[in-house]
Amino acid sequence: MEESPVADPNKAGKQHEQKAANEPKSRERPDQGEAPAPDHYRPDPQAARDESNINPPDVANAKYTHPILAQPPEALTGLRLEERAKVAAGVTAVIKSMEFSWSEGGLNRGTRGLLKMNQKDGFDCSSCAWPDPDDHRSVAEFCENGAKATASDADDKAAGPEFFAKNSLAQLSKMTDRDQNNAGRLTHPLVKRPGDNHYSPIAWPDAFQLIADHLNALSSPDEAVFYTSGKVPNEPAFLFQLFAKMLGTNNLPDCSNMCHESSGAALSPTLGLGKGSVTLNDIYEAEVILIIGQNPGTNHPRMLSALQKAKRNGAKIISINPLIEAGLNHFKNPQDFMNPLRALGALMGDGTQITDLYLQVRVDGDMALLRGIMKHLFEAEDVNPGQVVDRAFIAEYTTGFESFEQNIRNTSWEDIEELSGISRAQLLKAANMLATKKKIITCWAMGVTQQRQGVQTIQEIVNLQLMKGAIGKPGAGTCPVRGHSNVQGDRTMGIWEQPTKKFQDALSKEFNFQAPYEHGYDTVEAIKAMYKGKTKVFFSLGGNLLAAGPDTEVIAEGMRKQKLTVFVGTKLNRGHLTTGETSLLLPCFTHADVDMQKAGHQMTSCENSMGVVSQNKGVLIPLEGQMMSEVAIISGVAIATLGNRTNIADWVAMTENYDVIRDHISRVIPGFEDFNEKLRRPGGFYLPNGPRERKFTTPNGKANFTTTELEHYQRELEPDQLILMTVRSHDQFNTTIYDYNDRYRGVFNERRVLFMNPQDMAERGIVAKDLIDITSHFKGEKRTVEKFVAVPYDIPKGNVSAYFPEANPLVPISSVAKTSNTPTSKYVVVTVVPTLKTTGAPIEQRLAVEA
Repeated sequence: MEESPVADPNKAGKQHEQKAANEPKSRERPDQGEAPAPDHYRPDPQAARDESNINPPDVANAKYTHPILAQPPEALTGLRLEERAKVAAGVTAVIKSMEFSWSEGGLNRGTRGLLKMNQKDGFDCSSCAWPDPDDHRSVAEFCENGAKATASDADDKAAGPEFFAKNSLAQLSKMTDRDQNNAGRLTHPLVKRPGDNHYSPIAWPDAFQLIADHLNALSSPDEAVFYTSGKVPNEPAFLFQLFAKMLGTNNLPDCSNMCHESSGAALSPTLGLGKGSVTLNDIYEAEVILIIGQNPGTNHPRMLSALQKAKRNGAKIISINPLIEAGLNHFKNPQDFMNPLRALGALMGDGTQITDLYLQVRVDGDMALLRGIMKHLFEAEDVNPGQVVDRAFIAEYTTGFESFEQNIRNTSWEDIEELSGISRAQLLKAANMLATKKKIITCWAMGVTQQRQGVQTIQEIVNLQLMKGAIGKPGAGTCPVRGHSNVQGDRTMGIWEQPTKKFQDALSKEFNFQAPYEHGYDTVEAIKAMYKGKTKVFFSLGGNLLAAGPDTEVIAEGMRKQKLTVFVGTKLNRGHLTTGETSLLLPCFTHADVDMQKAGHQMTSCENSMGVVSQNKGVLIPLEGQMMSEVAIISGVAIATLGNRTNIADWVAMTENYDVIRDHISRVIPGFEDFNEKLRRPGGFYLPNGPRERKFTTPNGKANFTTTELEHYQRELEPDQLILMTVRSHDQFNTTIYDYNDRYRGVFNERRVLFMNPQDMAERGIVAKDLIDITSHFKGEKRTVEKFVAVPYDIPKGNVSAYFPEANPLVPISSVAKTSNTPTSKYVVVTVVPTLKTTGAPIEQRLAVEA
């Protein structure tokens, strides 16, 4: 084998030239460079997507048909209800963070992990993608969710070969998702061979060869699917997409397809980049911040610190959400306890009031609400010409304004009020807060992106920003808040089923091969292809598609049809148990683990929600076992599979020194020039962002207003039908369940709950804590989940809410957002009835399966 380039300083990141540069200064606009990152969106025609030939699964009876449960078990764990919290964080959050951290990783590992998380010389939090401050960072630069994620990663318990020898796949599937996660870290590579009901040990070389044999036996590379979690850092993500493309396929679905794909689909044609346009410092400077379809107190708690700072600087905040969330109400900053001037107030008072105006919109009513605000703004402009609408900005930088304006003016107040559930008078309050302001930021998350009109709703957000000229200047712009630590970075690295020709050509030139141009499967299309038997290998780099995706039983059936499933992960999850004929479970390092390779202690990188790329360098010694880095696993698979079709020495070099990977990235992806040098700057570096500088890299070079269609889905409902949206609990991050509690919503020791408007409950003869069954309805199809508990809650009439993954079996695989193909987890038509005494399969079938 050739000597690794790590031996030559000219081929290994030029370490002899590298030194830290000055960090970006607070409140300065960072230099963005010229070239935009390759994030343009080229959607396939909606009509070309196959919405047929998927038989609705028998969700209720699946537990009797398959001994390995794809859905969480129905056993209830003892619901206790308390009053909904009105304040987020505070002392309780600190206590919970410490409790969980020390219980998982022990006092020493847990504390060391927390103190190095999100530090400039530490590792990136593996939960949300909220950015870190450019300048000063506190000693405790983490939130409760981040503490839980890091504690879980730092777990000193091992789920090794003995654990899997003792427990069959069926037995493991009957554990709750919490107990699966808490079983410990995966430490050894494992295999389930055809006919086996247990995972058993396998040597790494044998695992790599097993994957290679299956991949090389495919009649077409497109019979393989390569799925990616947003937790995967840039370097392994780049290698993963490189390997898939060297194999010959763009089947690269990822979790972004299910969350912020709608954001990319809306932002790229309107502003030229499928990412947000603000920095953290812009949040501090904003005059008005709109928060739509987002619950930062649970999902992005560190965002509350930024909102608190904005409030102290005079900002007004408008919150738009169907549920009243504690984090959008009041916030007690744990950092204030270390400030003598604020400690008493933080301890005794209600903290900082976050929201000035709360608009409790109906599910899927955000587009109508935004139109109402803009209609008021146009009426205000009529009375005060030139004072409300930024016509100078519009004339210089935009197109499509006249059509957009006419569309808004023609929308009736009756439609706006009916669809949004918000009165004209309330919308006037919001418009008045915006009318004379120029520094406006709109933040949104999956409460918007997973609607049927999610893309079009985000386009209305862009319309609002453009009509106010509120983009491309300090304190103003768009802010899609990404959910997972590197979900945005993975897309930048080329994890995309619809790559641009420019990206593929650059990759081909760098690695001397021809990357495929034909679009691959996104997540929804991959699930359909697996279900229909069109694919034979499913390879998952992190994540838990079974629990993250829609139509759980359709995913499960698709998994069972695969010849091989490969799961790279850190902890056991339900998705590892519903497998193909052969399955591999391969343990990898976490962000917090020390990654030692031939060249020494390696670092990776992540890109946060605001386009900052920073280093990720683990500090905890990995548990005893045979875990490998994601980079090493991918390289091992690539070498075994591609053989002399690739440059083996280069894969070895990239494994031994990740600087070599970054040198490749620097020549392929715009904005990453001098990647190794810039990554070593304290705090990292900003990627190019055209909209931030009013450089709109759309085909016409302008920011484009959009004329959208306001569809009346709610008018299609039958009298007894409701609209369901799925949400997270507080003791949950994405599909990882830490405990059964949702402290801010007053729900304890139970997850199988349905939040209902009290009037909707009364109309159906349902009282608090009644057992209920929920059935979804889509184009004549029905799916039913049983044994949920009804919880009365402050939610708009006609709307209900439940946690995922428990409610995911209700989300039809073919119910997707227009353009983005994102599952409509925020718009599921359901009916609710009391649980019958006799449900499900015939008793003889149940007894046979249970035996």
